[in-house]
Amino acid sequence: MSDAFVVVSDLSFSWPDDTPVFDGLSFAFGAGRTGLVAPNGAGKSTLLKLIAGELSPTAGNVSVEGVVGYLPQTLPLAGDLTVAEVLGVAPIIQALNAIESGDVAEEHFTTVGDDWDIEERTIAQLDRLGLGDLELERNLSTLSGGQVISLGLAAQLLRRPDVLLLDEPTNNLDLVARRKLYDVLEDWTGCLVLVSHDRALLDRTDRIAELDRGEIHTYGGNFPAYEDAVQAAREVAEKNVRNAEQEVKREKRELQQARERAARRAGNASKNLGNAGLPKIFAGTMKRNAQESAGKANETHTARVSDAKARLDEAGRAVRDEQKIALQLPATNVPAGRTLFHSEGIRVELGGREIIADADLTIRGPERIALIGPNGAGKSTLLRLIHGDLTSSAGEIRRADGRIAYLSQRLDLLDLDRTIAENLAAFAPGMPQAQRMNLLARFLFRGSRIHLPVGVLSGGERLRATLACVLYAEPAPQLLLLDEPTNNLDLLSVSQLESALNAYEGAFVVVSHDDRFLTEIKVSRWLRLDERRLLEASAQDVRGTDGRG
Repeated sequence: MSDAFVVVSDLSFSWPDDTPVFDGLSFAFGAGRTGLVAPNGAGKSTLLKLIAGELSPTAGNVSVEGVVGYLPQTLPLAGDLTVAEVLGVAPIIQALNAIESGDVAEEHFTTVGDDWDIEERTIAQLDRLGLGDLELERNLSTLSGGQVISLGLAAQLLRRPDVLLLDEPTNNLDLVARRKLYDVLEDWTGCLVLVSHDRALLDRTDRIAELDRGEIHTYGGNFPAYEDAVQAAREVAEKNVRNAEQEVKREKRELQQARERAARRAGNASKNLGNAGLPKIFAGTMKRNAQESAGKANETHTARVSDAKARLDEAGRAVRDEQKIALQLPATNVPAGRTLFHSEGIRVELGGREIIADADLTIRGPERIALIGPNGAGKSTLLRLIHGDLTSSAGEIRRADGRIAYLSQRLDLLDLDRTIAENLAAFAPGMPQAQRMNLLARFLFRGSRIHLPVGVLSGGERLRATLACVLYAEPAPQLLLLDEPTNNLDLLSVSQLESALNAYEGAFVVVSHDDRFLTEIKVSRWLRLDERRLLEASAQDVRGTDGRG
């Protein structure tokens, strides 16, 4: 019997409009933690739905061993449901309560089954995910988005699944909730298939399955091991391309030399035959033999050139397009120590509720600041206050003359109806058109793509377009405010964002719960907003307080 929990054989799937997603896909997942990675739009979520049985394949088979638990990106839950109802334990608890009150109807015992300890297991599971203070009667509408995601995971874990499918489970989770999730999944002993762009979570996997051009390629080890393997394969592929290019040149050169030799031999033979005075029949035979010999040599060398070109094409297909963006942003430079924002005793109220109380904040160039805190603490509110979208109820605020750019979670800074090129022209009207075209090419927008409306772009493309417009705006921004910029981005887009921010020479404040991202962009200062107070922190304090170090 196979050790695989999930076996997919010759799977094909198309949408109702006949748009193909998979064609003849085959793979198997066994016990352990498998991270499924691919660019957005490659079909990762669709594949999880096929494994979970929420979609049916057009052709082929999906076989799953045991009970399946599935947590989608978006939970279709009504706000009037209770915690117990979301967890699926409400009927069992009601039956237990009925039995304890003296009602010994058989239906209650059938409902309970073997789950006599359901309340204890439920409370323990909630506690492991940082939800120990939730009452089972509490309504879902009173919970944050992060709490709902954690609750959805708890519901799946309580089912004791053999196969657990998770689609971006850390989206909307703060640092504390993420680390709780990491700990829970590290103890997982069944088959876990995980779609995520959270590299700290992928670091805890046993293997990485890459969905690439309609095929699954599996790499043993966690995400750093996968990155190393991909880099090694890229270097080999690039070397093979260089060798294949040299082979094509060599074969072309030998073909040309063979043709030249054949032409010389034909000329010499004709001259020699004329001088020898041989009969015409013998001369014709010798001439035909020489032509046939030259023709065969030409065919041989032509075939070698064709084979060499085929090997070059094959080597080229194996090379991955890194799609990196390399920038220089001297116009964003801010002198060290220059004050860009200063506030004293600020107080912010929204809807009659105090969000921030008596906060002091100074931002100087070129600081790299991470703003952290629980979901709902007011981090986005503070960014809007710094930008000037909100006014404080009390306190003093001073902003420098330089430009402050705010990138919200929605990436709504650009005009969706305008093209990428038109948006850049609006942000940088003094930049010559040729320079704008070259700049967009550096942001990987080439040819006709620069004339696409922003509204039709993918999340990663919209991010790149926004970065191009913001970073090269006139005047260039001296302070960037970024609110959860990696949410819903694939791994490639996150890497491109990191490259752009590392080229940026001004100050920035970023709200993020992504540890690896904050490390890669070289955050030098940490601020924590919690219970209306804004406090200085350190990376060590954050990791020590929030869990795993």
